[in-house]
Amino acid sequence: MECPHLSSSVCIVPDSAKFPNGSPSSWCCSVCRSNKSPWVCLTCSSVHCGRYVNGHAKKHYEDAQISLTNHKKTEKQEKVQHTVCMDCSSYSTYCYRCDDFVVNDTKLGLVQKVREHLQNLENSAFTADRHRKRKLLENSSLNSKLLKVNGSTTALCATGLRNLGNTCFMNAILQSLSNIQQFCCYFKELPAVELRNGKTAGRRTYHTRSQGDNNVSLVEEFRKTLCALWQGSQTAFSPESLFYVVWKIMPNFRGYQQQDAHEFMRYLLDHLHLELQGGFNGVSRSVILQENSSLSASNKCCINGASTVVTAIFGGILQNEVNCLICGTESRKFDPFLDLSLDIPSQFRNKRSKNQENGPLCSLRDCLRSFTDLEELDETELYMCHKCKKKQKSTKKFWIQKLPKVLCLHLKRFHWTAYLRNKVDTYVEFPLRGLDMKCYLLEPENSGPESCLYDLAAVVVHHGSGVGSGHYTAYATHEGRWFHFNDSTVTLTDEETVVKAKAYILFYVERQARSGSEKL
Repeated sequence: MECPHLSSSVCIVPDSAKFPNGSPSSWCCSVCRSNKSPWVCLTCSSVHCGRYVNGHAKKHYEDAQISLTNHKKTEKQEKVQHTVCMDCSSYSTYCYRCDDFVVNDTKLGLVQKVREHLQNLENSAFTADRHRKRKLLENSSLNSKLLKVNGSTTALCATGLRNLGNTCFMNAILQSLSNIQQFCCYFKELPAVELRNGKTAGRRTYHTRSQGDNNVSLVEEFRKTLCALWQGSQTAFSPESLFYVVWKIMPNFRGYQQQDAHEFMRYLLDHLHLELQGGFNGVSRSVILQENSSLSASNKCCINGASTVVTAIFGGILQNEVNCLICGTESRKFDPFLDLSLDIPSQFRNKRSKNQENGPLCSLRDCLRSFTDLEELDETELYMCHKCKKKQKSTKKFWIQKLPKVLCLHLKRFHWTAYLRNKVDTYVEFPLRGLDMKCYLLEPENSGPESCLYDLAAVVVHHGSGVGSGHYTAYATHEGRWFHFNDSTVTLTDEETVVKAKAYILFYVERQARSGSEKL
């Protein structure tokens, strides 16, 4: 947004400002000394932590406003407001009075000068520290990330994703997809494509909407991001290049407003699917898919053309069955899907926590049953009966004709009212292992004993009250251990914590038969 407060709040000049030593992305909060999510005030150059750490940057702004109201304002004090700050990792600018990210600049271009100065400090610190880190990693590659698990020391290879300005919705989805091994491994094994000029390769850049050309590849930047997430060589990776490509090809996600993680996931999978249907370094990606013996033809579900790894893993088929209540005519239609959106039944909507006593506990099975139960369509959804030759009352029922390898379940927590979009904050109980989907199948007798069982791989959680606000994090399992991904922070967690989460999106992976005769 265009901020009207820059002229009164941006006062520092980079050359004379007293910045801390070291790289800006590692600066510590002047209050709590945390180096997570540092923000620099563009009025006084003080550094504080972001609102999702301890919130001292916002408190700095609030304290400045209290000081102005409690003391007699001088002409100088009226100009100094401490309302605008800059993220020291992504260089995005935020105004607390506007409560939004800022895209404009002062007449003298001070915001861009500060941004360039921070970039230069970051690059200088990176260059000076690069050789020392490389030598350290060569000598002891496992010492960079160690933690205690059950009394023994083990390597923690997980990498966080830096928040580029309300991009937690993207980070949560990327971390979840990176822990779906069948999906992640396919992209990591694709051949690399170098799209950037040799002079700019590897350099951290700040992209604007008008920057760059149209020669961008979502598949390539997605591949690079997945490769960076489990190398263990850094604590956090900045997905700037991927976010830039998202801006180029998905206009709905331009800017720094909070977005819906489920909507982003659908756009991401759809665009990956479309791009994979084209060529890759002169080789058709459909050929690559066919040559990969682990993706058999029977597992493919075509959506909008040829099959890709997206439809081979996430693709399933629904049967939509509609019956006319007047003449009994039955209509069947088969619809492919990449995920299922489930309503939380209305009788459970006041149940906000697992331990709350009033009312029954809502389970994932309740949501699935509500999705597949026979439903009588209301007056606004009358069915055009071809036998009666007019719209009639009817019933509708969904069956699952084909289950996917990875079952993605979206709980519909956001609902539009007359004026705003409300959140359903109900706790929904979900299993970590053994989700049985057999009773929802059209032909369950044709399914194997374990082909309908699913184990949880990842969970996306929305914290807050509305879709346009709040914060997204993710839980995911990797090599038998559960991790909590909160932007650049990754922590080891346990199953008890995971099952208490108010899930928004659940990723279940099909349990493989013990014989191992068919593997994805």
